[in-house]
Amino acid sequence: MSEALDRPVDTAVGGIAADRLRSIIERVERLEAERKALTGDIGDIFAEAKSAGFDVKVIRQLLRLRRREPAEVEAEETLLAIYRRALGL
Repeated sequence: MSEALDRPVDTAVGGIAADRLRSIIERVERLEAERKALTGDIGDIFAEAKSAGFDVKVIRQLLRLRRREPAEVEAEETLLAIYRRALGL
């Protein structure tokens, strides 16, 4: 019998567990496919918002604001108001 047939399935090749590596790569590939599908779904929602008359750029800005801490947003808005007054805007 040849040496290749005597190896266990999860054999280290060059010091790397080939089955473990394959598993990791396949999991990443599945997640990338899911991400691609989700990105398409999000694009569909933005298209729906646009067709309903909403400004997608503003919606994206609102989404960014909602991810941040309220105190951080408030401090930035306060500073922005001060700068606007200083410039007469």
